Amino acid sequence: GNDSAEGTRPDTAWRTLDKVNATALIPGDQILFKRGGLWRGQLVPQSGAPGARILYGAYGDGAKPILQGSAARDQADEWSEVRPGLWATQKFEPKLLGQSEDLRGAAWSKHNEGGAAVRIERVQEEGSAFTRVTCETAGKASNHIQLWGPAVTRLAPCMVLRVRARSTAPFTLDAVRANLNRAPYTTALAGHTRIKIDATWQTFDVVLMMHQAVEAPRLHINLGDILPAGAVFDFEAIGLWEASIEHCAPIHLDVGILILNHGEKWGVKKWSLEEVKAPLDYWYDPEGKRLFLASAAHPATAFSSVELALTRHIVNQGGKHDITYDGLAIRYGAAHGFGGGSTQRITIRNCDLSWIGGGLQYWKTRENGTRYPVRFGNAIEFWGGASDHLVERNRIWEVYDAALTNQGNGDDSNQINITYRDNVIWNSEYSFEFWNRPASVTTSNIVFEFNTCVDAGICWSHAQRPNPNGAHLMFYPNPSKTSAFIVRNNIFCRSSDRCTRMWNAWGLAMHNNLYWSPDKPIMRWAEKTDYAQSDFSRYQSETGLDAGSLAAEPQFMNPAARDYRLKPGSSGSTLATDGGPVGARAQ
Repeated sequence: GNDSAEGTRPDTAWRTLDKVNATALIPGDQILFKRGGLWRGQLVPQSGAPGARILYGAYGDGAKPILQGSAARDQADEWSEVRPGLWATQKFEPKLLGQSEDLRGAAWSKHNEGGAAVRIERVQEEGSAFTRVTCETAGKASNHIQLWGPAVTRLAPCMVLRVRARSTAPFTLDAVRANLNRAPYTTALAGHTRIKIDATWQTFDVVLMMHQAVEAPRLHINLGDILPAGAVFDFEAIGLWEASIEHCAPIHLDVGILILNHGEKWGVKKWSLEEVKAPLDYWYDPEGKRLFLASAAHPATAFSSVELALTRHIVNQGGKHDITYDGLAIRYGAAHGFGGGSTQRITIRNCDLSWIGGGLQYWKTRENGTRYPVRFGNAIEFWGGASDHLVERNRIWEVYDAALTNQGNGDDSNQINITYRDNVIWNSEYSFEFWNRPASVTTSNIVFEFNTCVDAGICWSHAQRPNPNGAHLMFYPNPSKTSAFIVRNNIFCRSSDRCTRMWNAWGLAMHNNLYWSPDKPIMRWAEKTDYAQSDFSRYQSETGLDAGSLAAEPQFMNPAARDYRLKPGSSGSTLATDGGPVGARAQ
């Protein structure tokens, strides 16, 4: 391909996702990827219109085209041995170019929530001016105290922000970003740091790597769970510089999965270099933007393929509408496969999604003041406001959290008319996850039907989770006004912990499903009662769920080849509401 070509015929095809993302499309356009091809990076789709969708699909012959969210590190010169048995990717050493922004004197504003409170003001002291933030009440989550600064008028792949700061109470600054300052709050630049701020003025640099082109993003700092109550934090952003990184190939995003030989083996994520001890333990250094790996042999010699799944959505569709995706392979990403909030009229059909999630979402503070990492990642997520979506005939496996989910938390989180059908899911922590809040929002007409779900929680991520919690249906507390939420005609076969976990009753209708869970509960109800498979009739009677459902072992056509169609005469072959087989029929 050639990004300077027309892109309207196979012989004038474009080359990169960047070209696809940057080209203005009109409703009814089609972006077709060549079967057998592979594109690294992130797809940022564009909206169509009702009756004139944008299609992202495939052309030609061969395997589904792959959109891949990982960085390869399989060349010998990409690794060096730090000490016997410990290897690292190249050291990140950006070279400053010209200054692009003078930020001295720029205005900053604050946002509080969750009971946190700060005051912000400009201060003059000994001839120097700076911004002062006084923390009256500390937050419990990072977003409870937010600082919004000036707009970044010029973006570059790598930028360096120079800051001068001090604080009467010490804390560690985790990150600085440049975000869109309205929903969906897209991140344009992100820089992770572990700068310890104390009572002495210090000047330091934060390296910001570009995530996505955003018009006039504003500098943004979260302080909610790191700025102590009573602290007086003084700072001044001095300027922004463009930097060159071509010579050092940084890994500019957290690595959520280390995938070796396309899933034959995988790494175990650690949170400090000191924890990297056992073979295939790894740590992503957010400041050095490199990865450290415990391995007796050179990684590029020991494995033919070394892929580092990066923490960003492979398809970032926040705020988009009227799109169809058909026949794509989405793999090796450490956030969501398809992610983003506030979406309408999206169809995801005939896609393969694999090895998704595991990236760092945020650090959370316990009551005792200690902090721990929260990881995340779903294959297909509809966040917040979502309506008129169809997800059908997809194959999904090896997912950190949920294969499929709609969930939200906000006054606009109305979720209406979403159907999931004929999907085959295996080896994901959850097959389907749902929750929605607050109580003022509506959830209506959600249908999960004719799906085959196998081996929940039996996946790469299960043992690495702080809360191993495998379930086919994970229904967290749901206060939203819920109606017509239906789970029917599905197969739920084996799980590490339970088939269904449900915190509260909210009008769920379940019926004509086939279960096989001989050694794990069918349902954990209201966090009080575990119903074993032998208690199936009692479970049905006491909960009022799963009328017409059956607990029996499904006989699959060829499970070793992931052919999970039911054999004629198998349990469930006439169980569906139409008298036919339950589970995915189009495989």
